[in-house]
Amino acid sequence: MAKTLEHKTALVTGAASGIGRATALLFAREGANVVIADLNDSGKSVADEINHSGGKAIYQLTDVTRTTDCDQLVQRTFSEFGTINILFNNAGIIRRASVPELTEQDWDRVMAVNVKSIFLLSKRVVPIMAEAGGGVIINTASGWGLAGGPRAAAYCASKGAVVLMTKAMAIDHGRQNIRVNCICPGDTDTNMLHDEAQQLGAEEKSFLAESAHRPLGRVGRPEEIAKAALYLASDESSFVTGTALVVDGGGLAGSS
Repeated sequence: MAKTLEHKTALVTGAASGIGRATALLFAREGANVVIADLNDSGKSVADEINHSGGKAIYQLTDVTRTTDCDQLVQRTFSEFGTINILFNNAGIIRRASVPELTEQDWDRVMAVNVKSIFLLSKRVVPIMAEAGGGVIINTASGWGLAGGPRAAAYCASKGAVVLMTKAMAIDHGRQNIRVNCICPGDTDTNMLHDEAQQLGAEEKSFLAESAHRPLGRVGRPEEIAKAALYLASDESSFVTGTALVVDGGGLAGSS
């Protein structure tokens, strides 16, 4: 039985843990060559896991906010695999603070990791995809890119930017057969979610219980978000572009 991403090459940022890790592993199981990009050296263990399971993966230490790092990442990917069929701009951070509470440094860092990185990598990857006849770009946005949340001004601003940047790119590059979509996860059981509790000074058990207040009564699993990414990366979504796919257990169902 053919694998969904056979003979494809996928570049995944923020792939050392959480949603990125789950997606990298799933893409590899579906036949893709996978490039693991992260600032965390545990990304090497993700690549090792894929290679030991019969897949093919490499790890590249990358600060996605730096032009030189993005250049090196794309150059190495192209050198190793000859093309880039899928770009998953997944790297992201959160700072839980209102505007008066935020430092300028935190504002700049959130916008750089969550938004600028998409610009830097897409700028380099779009020409490669266009020359090859097409490709897929997936960006990680958030439910808070569609509806605001408390004490998360920079994060909400950044993820709202991701949603509209996704739509603008879909318009610009549809004629090049490049589909561009984003995923808007709800609270998902990752290190980021646990870190939010610490940032807010909240008791972790209570914070996670509050995060589960949605129609399905629980937070998401990274593997569930990865399955949404697989759908958008595959030919199953061949007529889908410019979409913000909400995967949040119904958390936004009551929003206008």
